[in-house]
Amino acid sequence: MGYVRLLRDPNVALLWSAQTLSVLGDRAYALAVMWLAWKTTGSTALMGVVAVVESLPCLLVGIAGRRVVAQASGFGRLAAVDAARMLIVAILPVLWTVGGPNTGVLLAVAALLGLLGAVFDPQLGSLAVDLVPADQVRQVSGLMDLMNRIGRIAGPGSAALLLMVIPEVQLYVLDAATFAASAAALGVLTRRAPATAASREVASASVRPAPARRLLRALPVTGWMMALHAAGQLLYGVTLAIPALLTVRLGASASGPVYAWTATATGLGAVAANLLVGNLRTAGRIPGGYCLAWAAQGALLVALGASWSMPQFLALSVAVGAASPFAAVGLRTHLSRFARDERLALLTLDQTWLRTAGTAGTLLLPFLADGNPDEAFIGAGAGMVLVASLVWVVTRSLTEREPVPVVVLSRD
Repeated sequence: MGYVRLLRDPNVALLWSAQTLSVLGDRAYALAVMWLAWKTTGSTALMGVVAVVESLPCLLVGIAGRRVVAQASGFGRLAAVDAARMLIVAILPVLWTVGGPNTGVLLAVAALLGLLGAVFDPQLGSLAVDLVPADQVRQVSGLMDLMNRIGRIAGPGSAALLLMVIPEVQLYVLDAATFAASAAALGVLTRRAPATAASREVASASVRPAPARRLLRALPVTGWMMALHAAGQLLYGVTLAIPALLTVRLGASASGPVYAWTATATGLGAVAANLLVGNLRTAGRIPGGYCLAWAAQGALLVALGASWSMPQFLALSVAVGAASPFAAVGLRTHLSRFARDERLALLTLDQTWLRTAGTAGTLLLPFLADGNPDEAFIGAGAGMVLVASLVWVVTRSLTEREPVPVVVLSRD
């Protein structure tokens, strides 16, 4: 399997294991921050505010801070970013203990972490590609996607077990420890990874990122694929209403454990599909395969909204999860094949659109689903199918106009 060969490379193995640990910490933090927001104020509105505060920096960085992202080039600078995140996260339990619960501190930590994450994530995606030869770009893209899939399954479960013995605020300490581990691993890669020297040369030569508007004009198909990514993420926000859908469809049997089973089924489907898609050259191919992946996900959401039994719900949850990596890995692989400056600019822009759309979907769609969650799922899924179909029609005529991405040079 391609992933196994990749992980035999000590640099790839170190980066992936450290970042997987960091993602697990982030998922524990995400659970803690939402629970603390609720426990401190009893306000569900504040939980939405926390999500907005953490996502807003991504929008600001995408609009006006791409030069800051370019400045963070290289594993050494990313290690410094993670060290800063470690200190920011670790200070909250101290302030919480000394001064008591404070909503302002909670929001400030969320905003600072969002800002540093907006700088860190595009650079990590770009640097990971530099560690492998050109023929392994899809595999490393799939491996980095797998990192996030594992975190989504294991993170909340691990946090739930820890909360049996520690208070919620101590999950921040756990997240700080994972940032420390990530910073140490990135520091090691600074000394031994072949990508580091090239990254320093790029950073010292110029910190001016590739102009996003010029790139999108030159790469219309890529722009439409990124727009589809954002639209799909917005509509996918309807899945936050799954507890309500379970109650409507299954009645009293829709207990908390049932919801946990559906979430687990979705995660397992995503992990299983990732192991396949990361090694299939045709999976999620731009634009046809990518549009098909989103259309399939929309059709599955429609079926989920119309399901009437628990076995159906679980089977469809697995399928919904399985459709996701085909889209995610397909786009990441496509973006990773561009030259480094273009790659970083496109990854930053994609992150900006994605987080903006995701936040909007998180805030709006559960509200719209209130009272009629089954209709909301059917509507969101049908909308996803429609958008994917329209994008496919538009991009068919544009495919020949877009230049082929520059293949990443082998390190050998």
